[in-house]
Amino acid sequence: MPYLTPDLTTEPAGETLPPEPLSGLTPARRPFIRWLTIAGIALAALFVLALAVTAPFYIHFARVIDRRLQTGAFPDSIDIYAAPLRLAVGDSADAPELTGELRAAGYHDSAAGGPGTWRAANGGLEIFPGEGSRAPLGVFIASGHISRLRANGADTREASLASPLITTLSANKEKRLMLAFAAIPPVLVHAVVSAEDKRFFSHGGVDLPRIAKAAWIDFRDGRKEEGASTLTMQLVRGLSLDPDKRWKRKIAEVLMTIHLEHQWSKEKIFETYVNQVYLGRQADYSVHGFGAGARMFFGKDLKDISLAEAALLAGLVQRPSYFNPFRYPARARERRDVVLAMMRENRYISTPEYDSARAEPVRVAGDSLSEARAPWFLDFVLDQLPDRPAAPESGESAIPAVHSTIDLSLQGAAEESLRAGMADVDTILAKRAKPGDKPGPRPEAALIALDPRTGEIKALVGGRDYNRSQLDRIFAKRPPGSVFKPFVYAAALDTAVSGAARVYTPASIVDDAPTTFWFGGKPYQPANFRGEHFGSMTLRQALAHSDNVAAVKVAQGVGFDAVVRMARRMGLNDQIDATPAVALGAYQVTPFEIAAAYTAFAEGGRRVKPIGIANTGSGPAQVLDPRTAWLMVSMLEEVMRTGTAAGVRSRGFTLPAGGKTGTSHDGWFAGFTSELLCVVWVGFDDYRDLNLEGARSALPIWTEFMKRAAKMGAYRNAKEFPSPGGIVQARICTASGKLAGDQCPDTRGEYFISGSEPTEKCDLHQAGVAPEDPQP
Repeated sequence: MPYLTPDLTTEPAGETLPPEPLSGLTPARRPFIRWLTIAGIALAALFVLALAVTAPFYIHFARVIDRRLQTGAFPDSIDIYAAPLRLAVGDSADAPELTGELRAAGYHDSAAGGPGTWRAANGGLEIFPGEGSRAPLGVFIASGHISRLRANGADTREASLASPLITTLSANKEKRLMLAFAAIPPVLVHAVVSAEDKRFFSHGGVDLPRIAKAAWIDFRDGRKEEGASTLTMQLVRGLSLDPDKRWKRKIAEVLMTIHLEHQWSKEKIFETYVNQVYLGRQADYSVHGFGAGARMFFGKDLKDISLAEAALLAGLVQRPSYFNPFRYPARARERRDVVLAMMRENRYISTPEYDSARAEPVRVAGDSLSEARAPWFLDFVLDQLPDRPAAPESGESAIPAVHSTIDLSLQGAAEESLRAGMADVDTILAKRAKPGDKPGPRPEAALIALDPRTGEIKALVGGRDYNRSQLDRIFAKRPPGSVFKPFVYAAALDTAVSGAARVYTPASIVDDAPTTFWFGGKPYQPANFRGEHFGSMTLRQALAHSDNVAAVKVAQGVGFDAVVRMARRMGLNDQIDATPAVALGAYQVTPFEIAAAYTAFAEGGRRVKPIGIANTGSGPAQVLDPRTAWLMVSMLEEVMRTGTAAGVRSRGFTLPAGGKTGTSHDGWFAGFTSELLCVVWVGFDDYRDLNLEGARSALPIWTEFMKRAAKMGAYRNAKEFPSPGGIVQARICTASGKLAGDQCPDTRGEYFISGSEPTEKCDLHQAGVAPEDPQP
């Protein structure tokens, strides 16, 4: 606002006298005029001198702020987007569920429509995807499913909405949700200027009356505590200066403030301040900006905050830790009420509005994962970005964008499934506790889900509560137990491809009689779970029952070195040794490694590296013959049909899938459909024994997650795994593994790599021959 000056062009009313010449002054008045003239000249000289002294400093600091602005207000920040939100006819959905997904994807309800909104219309929803789309997407729901999609005036089976912004992160873990000035609700503008700088929109960056008042109070009280910083000065300090109170820094701050006020509009300065201001910490991240603050404290978008919430946010700026409403709600409320009083004093709110807002209790979203969407995944993405991506050519403050692979709908399903499953685990363990025992640490859990074709990570949960522990257990090494056994059997079946002297097939017979294995001069005596004993069985049956003795015998037969070579081909670490214990998953791996390795089973022998950033994959590596991979899928499907993972089917998951349980110190489950692969781990951080098999700890979480995924269009269309060429089928006797004869009581169709199928008929069930009881 320009300064107003008095009008000196009109003469005052009444008699005027001509100026008295200096020569006509009385002797008493002449010295006064001379001194007045000298003082004026001196002041002018001092002004010129001050200008000459100040100008170089101004030019220097102007260049400092200009360089800062050239790189943008947030030069180390990156906008991280999720995968596009996909909808398909037939998806399980109701209106609340769908609007919840839209809200999670960054959309909001608006009767007026507009980019990034939805509204109820024509018996369904109209969704306005983004700036580039004029026509809304029509979504119609009937009987709990999406019954119709209409885009651009025509019906369609599928639709994809714009990638939602998850957050804006910097390299030093500053979290933001960037907002344009137009998106800042007026109630927050009024709250902030009332609390921090009531003359912001009228002063030139430096509030001289406020500075004078602060200086007088500091002089009177003999201290330097009274603040006089305007919003622009606070912004300059946050962008370029150290937070101390030395006069040298203050001078620099004032000069840069004046320059910034000439470079930017008030709206641009306020917008940047709103996105920069520090509001506290959320676990391992510092939260900056009121957009992220509204999410963290209230679990809502900034546009939806109330008057009381706006005042609370504005009040936090003064001392974020001291007024943290999670920890100190009474302090936060007291400070909020002070801001409300300032807003009333400045006539932004009426007395009834003040009274109503002041009567509201402090309500916060809860110090949990509620608004820290995919925090472990965001950590992973940051680790994958050693260099800052190039910013788009759209303006001086443009922030580069990273399009991640995370599916927010699937991420929500993962978090809910893990939360529900671990509540059941807690209940089981609590029932086992002896009366009077002190409660120990809670078991932890982790889940990773990815597209087996591309390696794109769609969901990742590294633990039960990110706020309590940022350890990502997806990357923690633990013994996998029987989740490792498929690599043993893959090495065995691969003998039909490699031309080994002894060829193994799914019908090869192995006996699980208790055996002592000698290795390095030391005995090794594996035992089955609960001491079970099945006798002679096919490799298919041995894997389905997760038989320990059989697995070690197969590994010994094919060679422990061959098993280790197979594991390394599949991407597991090089700390796995060729010993009998390798067959039972005794050597440590991470859930991340297991997920990557299992892609080779799901994708015809092609292993892909899990990625968190779209279009950064290196392509698949063929690590397994497609025929071997398909036979392994067939055997892993058997695990779900008749083996240790049959609980998946009994719990209601019906899509074509294969998987394997694992029990060591911990519980594991790894499984996949043609569209989605998921690994779940459950255990204690301190390595104590969970004493709960994978079928009762990890499998329920996996199943619940996959059932939720199966209701989404992108994942519910799982197909049977196509058989490659070179696979033949033959009917065998399950007791002998040979071609079934007329007298064989238990037969089945079995698959073989062509050329490895049996050629001899069963000789155990000929007429007049009494076979041994194979206990299949």
